Amino acid sequence: MSDILLPAFIILIVLFTLLGSGVWVGVSLLAVAAIAMEVFTTSQTGPLMASTIWGASNLWSLAALPLFIWMGDILFRSRLSDDMFEGLHPWMGNLPGKLLHINIIGCGIFAAVSGSSAATAATIGKISIPELKRRGYDEKMILGTLAGSATLGLLIPPSIILIVYGVATEQSIARLFVAGVGPGIMLVVMFMAYVAIWSFLNKDKMPETAESFSWKQRFHSIKNLGPVVLLIAGVIGSIYMGIASPTDAAAVGVFLSLCLTKMTGDLTKESFIDGILSATRTSCMIAFILAGAAFLTTAMGFTGIPASLASWIGQMGLSQYQLLGALTLFFIVMGCFLDGISVVVLTTAVILPMIETAGIDPLWFGIFIVIVVEMSQITPPVGFNLFVIQSLSGRNILVVAKAALPFFLILIGAVGAITAFPEIVTWLPNNMN
Repeated sequence: MSDILLPAFIILIVLFTLLGSGVWVGVSLLAVAAIAMEVFTTSQTGPLMASTIWGASNLWSLAALPLFIWMGDILFRSRLSDDMFEGLHPWMGNLPGKLLHINIIGCGIFAAVSGSSAATAATIGKISIPELKRRGYDEKMILGTLAGSATLGLLIPPSIILIVYGVATEQSIARLFVAGVGPGIMLVVMFMAYVAIWSFLNKDKMPETAESFSWKQRFHSIKNLGPVVLLIAGVIGSIYMGIASPTDAAAVGVFLSLCLTKMTGDLTKESFIDGILSATRTSCMIAFILAGAAFLTTAMGFTGIPASLASWIGQMGLSQYQLLGALTLFFIVMGCFLDGISVVVLTTAVILPMIETAGIDPLWFGIFIVIVVEMSQITPPVGFNLFVIQSLSGRNILVVAKAALPFFLILIGAVGAITAFPEIVTWLPNNMN
Protein backbone atom coordinates (compact mmCIF):
# COMPACT_ATOMS: atom_id res chain seq x y z
CA MET A 1 0.00 0.00 0.00
CA SER A 2 2.93 2.34 0.67
CA ASP A 3 3.88 2.10 -3.03
CA ILE A 4 0.54 3.77 -3.84
CA LEU A 5 0.35 6.25 -0.96
CA LEU A 6 3.59 8.05 -1.85
CA PRO A 7 2.60 8.81 -5.50
CA ALA A 8 -0.91 9.77 -4.34
CA PHE A 9 0.52 12.12 -1.70
CA ILE A 10 2.89 13.75 -4.21
CA ILE A 11 0.08 14.21 -6.76
CA LEU A 12 -2.17 15.81 -4.12
CA ILE A 13 0.59 18.18 -2.98
CA VAL A 14 1.22 19.31 -6.56
CA LEU A 15 -2.51 19.71 -7.24
CA PHE A 16 -3.24 21.81 -4.15
CA THR A 17 -0.09 23.86 -4.69
CA LEU A 18 -1.24 24.77 -8.19
CA LEU A 19 -4.82 25.48 -7.08
CA GLY A 20 -3.62 27.51 -4.10
CA SER A 21 -1.39 29.55 -6.40
CA GLY A 22 -4.41 30.68 -8.39
CA VAL A 23 -3.73 28.57 -11.47
CA TRP A 24 -6.89 27.80 -13.47
CA VAL A 25 -8.51 24.54 -12.42
CA GLY A 26 -8.37 23.13 -15.96
CA VAL A 27 -4.67 23.94 -16.32
CA SER A 28 -3.96 22.50 -12.86
CA LEU A 29 -5.66 19.22 -13.74
CA LEU A 30 -3.77 18.91 -17.04
CA ALA A 31 -0.45 19.72 -15.37
CA VAL A 32 -0.94 17.24 -12.53
CA ALA A 33 -2.00 14.50 -14.97
CA ALA A 34 1.04 15.15 -17.16
CA ILE A 35 3.39 15.02 -14.15
CA ALA A 36 1.79 11.78 -12.95
CA MET A 37 2.19 10.20 -16.39
CA GLU A 38 5.82 11.30 -16.75
CA VAL A 39 6.97 10.41 -13.24
CA PHE A 40 4.94 7.32 -12.31
CA THR A 41 4.29 5.56 -15.65
CA THR A 42 6.20 4.60 -18.77
CA SER A 43 3.43 5.56 -21.22
CA GLN A 44 3.71 8.37 -23.77
CA THR A 45 2.10 11.48 -22.31
CA GLY A 46 1.57 13.62 -25.43
CA PRO A 47 -0.47 11.25 -27.63
CA LEU A 48 -2.52 10.09 -24.65
CA MET A 49 -3.28 13.67 -23.62
CA ALA A 50 -4.37 14.59 -27.15
CA SER A 51 -6.64 11.58 -27.61
CA THR A 52 -8.18 11.91 -24.13
CA ILE A 53 -8.94 15.63 -24.47
CA TRP A 54 -10.47 15.08 -27.91
CA GLY A 55 -12.56 12.19 -26.62
CA ALA A 56 -13.78 14.24 -23.63
CA SER A 57 -14.66 17.22 -25.85
CA ASN A 58 -16.27 15.32 -28.74
CA LEU A 59 -19.38 14.15 -26.85
CA TRP A 60 -22.94 14.76 -28.04
CA SER A 61 -24.20 14.75 -24.43
CA LEU A 62 -21.93 17.72 -23.73
CA ALA A 63 -23.90 19.82 -26.25
CA ALA A 64 -26.66 20.23 -23.65
CA LEU A 65 -24.29 22.13 -21.36
CA PRO A 66 -23.91 25.45 -23.27
CA LEU A 67 -27.60 25.38 -24.26
CA PHE A 68 -28.85 25.11 -20.68
CA ILE A 69 -26.34 27.74 -19.56
CA TRP A 70 -27.56 30.06 -22.33
CA MET A 71 -31.19 29.43 -21.38
CA GLY A 72 -30.49 30.40 -17.78
CA ASP A 73 -28.57 33.48 -18.90
CA ILE A 74 -31.44 34.62 -21.14
CA LEU A 75 -33.90 34.40 -18.24
CA PHE A 76 -31.42 35.97 -15.82
CA ARG A 77 -31.52 39.14 -17.96
CA SER A 78 -35.32 39.18 -18.09
CA ARG A 79 -37.90 40.39 -15.55
CA LEU A 80 -38.76 36.82 -14.63
CA SER A 81 -38.05 37.37 -10.93
CA ASP A 82 -40.46 40.33 -10.82
CA ASP A 83 -43.20 38.29 -12.50
CA MET A 84 -42.64 35.35 -10.15
CA PHE A 85 -42.86 37.62 -7.09
CA GLU A 86 -46.12 39.10 -8.32
CA GLY A 87 -47.49 35.67 -9.17
CA LEU A 88 -46.55 34.03 -5.86
CA HIS A 89 -47.33 36.95 -3.54
CA PRO A 90 -51.12 36.39 -3.25
CA TRP A 91 -50.66 32.66 -2.57
CA MET A 92 -47.90 32.90 0.04
CA GLY A 93 -49.24 35.72 2.22
CA ASN A 94 -51.50 33.53 4.40
CA LEU A 95 -49.02 30.70 5.01
CA PRO A 96 -47.07 30.48 8.30
CA GLY A 97 -43.93 32.41 7.41
CA LYS A 98 -45.85 34.48 4.85
CA LEU A 99 -43.75 35.98 2.07
CA LEU A 100 -40.51 34.29 3.23
CA HIS A 101 -41.79 31.31 1.27
CA ILE A 102 -41.43 33.34 -1.92
CA ASN A 103 -37.66 32.94 -1.68
CA ILE A 104 -38.05 29.16 -1.45
CA ILE A 105 -40.72 28.66 -4.12
CA GLY A 106 -39.18 31.31 -6.39
CA CYS A 107 -35.75 29.65 -6.18
CA GLY A 108 -37.32 26.24 -6.82
CA ILE A 109 -39.08 27.54 -9.93
CA PHE A 110 -36.08 29.42 -11.29
CA ALA A 111 -33.80 26.45 -10.55
CA ALA A 112 -35.97 24.44 -12.93
CA VAL A 113 -35.11 26.80 -15.79
CA SER A 114 -31.56 27.94 -15.02
CA GLY A 115 -29.43 25.02 -13.81
CA SER A 116 -27.20 27.41 -11.87
CA SER A 117 -27.12 28.04 -8.14
CA ALA A 118 -25.47 31.45 -8.40
CA ALA A 119 -27.87 32.62 -11.13
CA THR A 120 -30.82 31.48 -8.99
CA ALA A 121 -29.56 33.44 -5.97
CA ALA A 122 -28.90 36.58 -8.03
CA THR A 123 -32.16 36.51 -9.98
CA ILE A 124 -34.50 35.92 -7.04
CA GLY A 125 -32.45 37.96 -4.58
CA LYS A 126 -32.39 41.15 -6.63
CA ILE A 127 -36.16 41.57 -6.15
CA SER A 128 -36.89 39.65 -2.91
CA ILE A 129 -34.24 41.15 -0.60
CA PRO A 130 -35.28 44.82 -0.94
CA GLU A 131 -38.99 43.94 -1.15
CA LEU A 132 -39.02 41.73 1.97
CA LYS A 133 -36.89 44.22 3.91
CA ARG A 134 -39.34 46.97 3.02
CA ARG A 135 -42.20 44.86 4.39
CA GLY A 136 -40.42 44.36 7.72
CA TYR A 137 -39.27 40.73 7.52
CA ASP A 138 -36.31 39.54 9.61
CA GLU A 139 -33.12 40.11 7.61
CA LYS A 140 -31.49 36.92 8.91
CA MET A 141 -34.35 34.82 7.57
CA ILE A 142 -34.45 36.72 4.27
CA LEU A 143 -30.77 35.97 3.65
CA GLY A 144 -30.96 32.43 5.05
CA THR A 145 -33.95 31.34 2.96
CA LEU A 146 -32.37 32.82 -0.16
CA ALA A 147 -28.94 31.24 0.44
CA GLY A 148 -30.35 27.82 1.25
CA SER A 149 -33.01 27.72 -1.45
CA ALA A 150 -30.66 28.93 -4.19
CA THR A 151 -28.72 25.69 -3.80
CA LEU A 152 -31.69 24.01 -5.51
CA GLY A 153 -30.18 25.31 -8.76
CA LEU A 154 -27.65 22.47 -8.52
CA LEU A 155 -30.25 19.74 -8.03
CA ILE A 156 -33.54 20.51 -9.76
CA PRO A 157 -33.16 19.77 -13.49
CA PRO A 158 -31.78 21.05 -15.75
CA SER A 159 -28.71 21.02 -13.50
CA ILE A 160 -25.31 21.97 -14.91
CA ILE A 161 -23.48 19.91 -12.30
CA LEU A 162 -25.59 16.82 -13.08
CA ILE A 163 -24.55 17.15 -16.74
CA VAL A 164 -20.92 17.33 -15.62
CA TYR A 165 -21.35 14.26 -13.39
CA GLY A 166 -23.14 12.35 -16.14
CA VAL A 167 -20.40 13.09 -18.67
CA ALA A 168 -17.61 12.27 -16.19
CA THR A 169 -19.17 8.96 -15.09
CA GLU A 170 -20.92 7.97 -18.34
CA GLN A 171 -24.33 7.97 -16.63
CA SER A 172 -27.57 8.81 -18.45
CA ILE A 173 -28.10 12.56 -18.13
CA ALA A 174 -31.83 12.14 -18.72
CA ARG A 175 -32.10 9.68 -15.82
CA LEU A 176 -29.98 11.95 -13.60
CA PHE A 177 -32.26 14.89 -14.39
CA VAL A 178 -35.37 12.92 -13.51
CA ALA A 179 -33.70 11.53 -10.37
CA GLY A 180 -33.17 15.08 -9.10
CA VAL A 181 -36.89 15.95 -9.16
CA GLY A 182 -37.94 13.98 -6.06
CA PRO A 183 -35.11 15.18 -3.78
CA GLY A 184 -35.61 18.73 -5.11
CA ILE A 185 -39.28 18.75 -4.13
CA MET A 186 -38.39 17.16 -0.78
CA LEU A 187 -35.91 19.96 -0.04
CA VAL A 188 -38.46 22.64 -0.94
CA VAL A 189 -40.92 21.06 1.54
CA MET A 190 -38.24 20.79 4.24
CA PHE A 191 -37.21 24.44 3.80
CA MET A 192 -40.84 25.61 3.93
CA ALA A 193 -41.52 23.48 7.02
CA TYR A 194 -38.55 25.07 8.80
CA VAL A 195 -39.75 28.58 7.91
CA ALA A 196 -43.25 27.76 9.17
CA ILE A 197 -41.91 26.40 12.49
CA TRP A 198 -39.56 29.37 12.89
CA SER A 199 -42.42 31.82 12.31
CA PHE A 200 -44.50 30.13 15.04
CA LEU A 201 -41.60 30.37 17.50
CA ASN A 202 -40.61 33.92 16.55
CA LYS A 203 -43.88 35.78 16.07
CA ASP A 204 -42.25 38.98 17.35
CA LYS A 205 -39.89 38.94 14.34
CA MET A 206 -42.69 38.63 11.79
CA PRO A 207 -44.40 41.74 10.35
CA GLU A 208 -47.72 42.41 12.05
CA THR A 209 -49.57 43.64 8.98
CA ALA A 210 -51.29 40.91 6.99
CA GLU A 211 -52.43 41.32 3.42
CA SER A 212 -55.59 39.56 2.27
CA PHE A 213 -56.34 38.56 -1.29
CA SER A 214 -59.54 37.29 -2.82
CA TRP A 215 -59.56 34.03 -4.75
CA LYS A 216 -60.16 36.06 -7.89
CA GLN A 217 -56.94 38.01 -7.28
CA ARG A 218 -55.03 34.81 -6.60
CA PHE A 219 -56.12 33.08 -9.78
CA HIS A 220 -55.53 36.28 -11.73
CA SER A 221 -51.92 36.33 -10.48
CA ILE A 222 -51.27 32.91 -12.00
CA LYS A 223 -50.86 34.55 -15.42
CA ASN A 224 -47.51 35.87 -14.19
CA LEU A 225 -46.36 32.30 -13.56
CA GLY A 226 -47.82 30.82 -16.74
CA PRO A 227 -44.86 31.37 -19.11
CA VAL A 228 -42.24 29.93 -16.75
CA VAL A 229 -44.48 26.95 -15.88
CA LEU A 230 -44.86 26.19 -19.58
CA LEU A 231 -41.10 26.47 -19.99
CA ILE A 232 -40.49 23.99 -17.15
CA ALA A 233 -43.10 21.61 -18.57
CA GLY A 234 -41.54 21.84 -22.02
CA VAL A 235 -38.03 21.05 -20.77
CA ILE A 236 -38.56 18.49 -17.99
CA GLY A 237 -41.77 16.97 -19.38
CA SER A 238 -40.23 16.24 -22.78
CA ILE A 239 -37.32 14.41 -21.10
CA TYR A 240 -39.48 12.39 -18.70
CA MET A 241 -41.92 11.31 -21.39
CA GLY A 242 -39.10 10.23 -23.69
CA ILE A 243 -40.03 12.76 -26.37
CA ALA A 244 -36.65 14.50 -26.28
CA SER A 245 -33.11 13.85 -25.13
CA PRO A 246 -31.53 16.37 -22.70
CA THR A 247 -29.79 18.05 -25.66
CA ASP A 248 -33.04 18.32 -27.62
CA ALA A 249 -34.83 19.62 -24.51
CA ALA A 250 -32.09 22.22 -24.00
CA ALA A 251 -32.62 23.51 -27.54
CA VAL A 252 -36.38 23.68 -26.87
CA GLY A 253 -35.66 25.56 -23.65
CA VAL A 254 -33.49 28.13 -25.41
CA PHE A 255 -36.14 28.68 -28.10
CA LEU A 256 -38.93 29.08 -25.53
CA SER A 257 -36.76 31.40 -23.41
CA LEU A 258 -36.09 33.65 -26.41
CA CYS A 259 -39.82 33.68 -27.21
CA LEU A 260 -40.65 34.48 -23.58
CA THR A 261 -38.20 37.37 -23.31
CA LYS A 262 -39.31 38.68 -26.71
CA MET A 263 -42.94 38.72 -25.53
CA THR A 264 -42.02 40.58 -22.34
CA GLY A 265 -39.87 43.10 -24.21
CA ASP A 266 -36.63 42.07 -22.45
CA LEU A 267 -34.95 40.67 -25.58
CA THR A 268 -32.78 43.31 -27.19
CA LYS A 269 -29.75 43.11 -29.45
CA GLU A 270 -27.49 44.00 -26.51
CA SER A 271 -28.99 41.45 -24.09
CA PHE A 272 -28.90 38.76 -26.80
CA ILE A 273 -25.20 39.32 -27.48
CA ASP A 274 -24.35 39.62 -23.78
CA GLY A 275 -26.19 36.37 -23.08
CA ILE A 276 -24.33 34.48 -25.81
CA LEU A 277 -20.94 35.80 -24.69
CA SER A 278 -21.63 35.02 -21.02
CA ALA A 279 -22.84 31.50 -21.83
CA THR A 280 -19.81 30.95 -24.08
CA ARG A 281 -17.36 31.99 -21.35
CA THR A 282 -19.01 29.76 -18.76
CA SER A 283 -19.30 26.80 -21.13
CA CYS A 284 -15.66 27.05 -22.20
CA MET A 285 -14.56 27.19 -18.57
CA ILE A 286 -16.54 24.04 -17.68
CA ALA A 287 -15.48 22.21 -20.85
CA PHE A 288 -11.82 23.03 -20.09
CA ILE A 289 -12.22 21.63 -16.57
CA LEU A 290 -13.88 18.49 -17.94
CA ALA A 291 -11.06 17.98 -20.46
CA GLY A 292 -8.46 18.32 -17.71
CA ALA A 293 -10.43 15.99 -15.45
CA ALA A 294 -10.71 13.39 -18.23
CA PHE A 295 -6.94 13.37 -18.70
CA LEU A 296 -6.39 13.19 -14.93
CA THR A 297 -8.83 10.25 -14.77
CA THR A 298 -6.85 8.47 -17.52
CA ALA A 299 -3.54 9.25 -15.81
CA MET A 300 -4.85 7.93 -12.50
CA GLY A 301 -5.89 4.74 -14.28
CA PHE A 302 -2.34 4.26 -15.62
CA THR A 303 -0.80 4.86 -12.17
CA GLY A 304 -3.19 2.32 -10.60
CA ILE A 305 -3.94 4.62 -7.66
CA PRO A 306 -7.79 4.57 -7.82
CA ALA A 307 -8.03 0.80 -8.16
CA SER A 308 -5.55 0.22 -5.33
CA LEU A 309 -7.27 2.78 -3.12
CA ALA A 310 -10.65 1.21 -3.79
CA SER A 311 -9.23 -2.22 -3.02
CA TRP A 312 -7.68 -0.91 0.19
CA ILE A 313 -10.94 0.64 1.34
CA GLY A 314 -12.74 -2.57 0.40
CA GLN A 315 -10.35 -4.50 2.67
CA MET A 316 -11.20 -2.16 5.56
CA GLY A 317 -14.66 -3.72 5.63
CA LEU A 318 -16.56 -0.41 5.75
CA SER A 319 -20.30 -0.72 5.39
CA GLN A 320 -22.13 1.39 2.81
CA TYR A 321 -23.30 3.78 5.54
CA GLN A 322 -19.80 4.16 6.98
CA LEU A 323 -18.38 4.84 3.52
CA LEU A 324 -21.09 7.41 2.75
CA GLY A 325 -20.51 9.09 6.12
CA ALA A 326 -16.79 9.39 5.43
CA LEU A 327 -17.41 10.68 1.90
CA THR A 328 -19.92 13.26 3.21
CA LEU A 329 -17.29 14.73 5.53
CA PHE A 330 -14.70 14.60 2.74
CA PHE A 331 -16.92 16.44 0.25
CA ILE A 332 -17.94 19.08 2.81
CA VAL A 333 -14.26 19.84 3.51
CA MET A 334 -13.42 19.88 -0.21
CA GLY A 335 -16.38 22.15 -0.87
CA CYS A 336 -15.06 24.72 1.59
CA PHE A 337 -12.18 25.43 -0.79
CA LEU A 338 -13.37 24.46 -4.30
CA ASP A 339 -16.47 25.12 -6.40
CA GLY A 340 -18.97 22.31 -6.92
CA ILE A 341 -17.99 21.40 -10.49
CA SER A 342 -14.31 21.18 -9.54
CA VAL A 343 -15.17 18.94 -6.57
CA VAL A 344 -17.06 16.53 -8.82
CA VAL A 345 -14.47 16.30 -11.59
CA LEU A 346 -11.50 16.15 -9.22
CA THR A 347 -12.85 13.25 -7.18
CA THR A 348 -14.73 11.14 -9.73
CA ALA A 349 -11.70 9.12 -10.82
CA VAL A 350 -10.92 8.02 -7.28
CA ILE A 351 -14.42 7.83 -5.76
CA LEU A 352 -16.28 5.94 -8.50
CA PRO A 353 -14.33 2.66 -8.11
CA MET A 354 -14.96 2.84 -4.36
CA ILE A 355 -18.72 3.19 -4.61
CA GLU A 356 -18.96 0.51 -7.30
CA THR A 357 -16.96 -1.85 -5.09
CA ALA A 358 -19.31 -1.05 -2.19
CA GLY A 359 -22.34 -1.82 -4.38
CA ILE A 360 -23.70 1.75 -4.40
CA ASP A 361 -25.81 2.78 -7.41
CA PRO A 362 -23.85 5.43 -9.39
CA LEU A 363 -27.15 7.12 -10.37
CA TRP A 364 -28.17 7.47 -6.72
CA PHE A 365 -24.64 8.58 -5.83
CA GLY A 366 -24.87 11.40 -8.38
CA ILE A 367 -27.79 12.93 -6.46
CA PHE A 368 -26.03 12.26 -3.16
CA ILE A 369 -22.89 14.10 -4.27
CA VAL A 370 -24.90 17.04 -5.64
CA ILE A 371 -26.76 17.52 -2.33
CA VAL A 372 -23.46 17.39 -0.44
CA VAL A 373 -21.91 19.84 -2.89
CA GLU A 374 -24.96 22.09 -2.33
CA MET A 375 -23.74 22.48 1.24
CA SER A 376 -20.45 23.88 -0.04
CA GLN A 377 -22.35 26.71 -1.74
CA ILE A 378 -23.26 28.12 1.69
CA THR A 379 -20.07 27.39 3.67
CA PRO A 380 -17.20 29.90 3.90
CA PRO A 381 -14.58 30.66 2.72
CA VAL A 382 -15.54 29.59 -0.83
CA GLY A 383 -19.33 29.61 -0.90
CA PHE A 384 -20.49 31.12 -4.19
CA ASN A 385 -24.05 31.69 -2.97
CA LEU A 386 -22.65 33.58 0.00
CA PHE A 387 -20.64 35.84 -2.32
CA VAL A 388 -23.69 36.56 -4.49
CA ILE A 389 -25.94 37.35 -1.52
CA GLN A 390 -23.20 39.43 0.11
CA SER A 391 -23.06 41.62 -3.00
CA LEU A 392 -26.86 41.93 -3.08
CA SER A 393 -27.32 42.69 0.62
CA GLY A 394 -24.09 44.50 1.51
CA ARG A 395 -23.74 42.35 4.63
CA ASN A 396 -20.55 40.62 5.84
CA ILE A 397 -20.09 37.12 4.40
CA LEU A 398 -19.94 35.60 7.90
CA VAL A 399 -23.33 37.17 8.69
CA VAL A 400 -24.77 35.58 5.55
CA ALA A 401 -23.12 32.24 6.40
CA LYS A 402 -24.61 32.30 9.91
CA ALA A 403 -28.06 33.01 8.46
CA ALA A 404 -27.66 30.04 6.10
CA LEU A 405 -26.56 27.61 8.85
CA PRO A 406 -30.05 26.13 9.53
CA PHE A 407 -30.42 25.34 5.83
CA PHE A 408 -26.99 23.68 5.84
CA LEU A 409 -28.29 21.40 8.61
CA ILE A 410 -31.47 20.72 6.59
CA LEU A 411 -29.30 19.62 3.66
CA ILE A 412 -27.55 17.17 5.99
CA GLY A 413 -31.00 15.88 6.94
CA ALA A 414 -31.82 15.47 3.24
CA VAL A 415 -28.68 13.35 2.76
CA GLY A 416 -29.87 11.15 5.63
CA ALA A 417 -33.35 10.90 4.09
CA ILE A 418 -32.19 9.73 0.65
CA THR A 419 -29.74 7.31 2.30
CA ALA A 420 -32.49 5.76 4.41
CA PHE A 421 -35.03 5.87 1.57
CA PRO A 422 -33.16 5.61 -1.77
CA GLU A 423 -36.51 5.33 -3.58
CA ILE A 424 -36.79 9.13 -3.22
CA VAL A 425 -34.08 9.27 -5.89
CA THR A 426 -34.62 6.11 -7.90
CA TRP A 427 -38.42 5.79 -8.23
CA LEU A 428 -38.93 8.37 -10.98
CA PRO A 429 -36.01 7.36 -13.24
CA ASN A 430 -36.99 3.70 -12.89
CA ASN A 431 -40.48 4.54 -14.16
CA MET A 432 -39.64 6.96 -16.97
CA ASN A 433 -39.97 6.12 -20.67
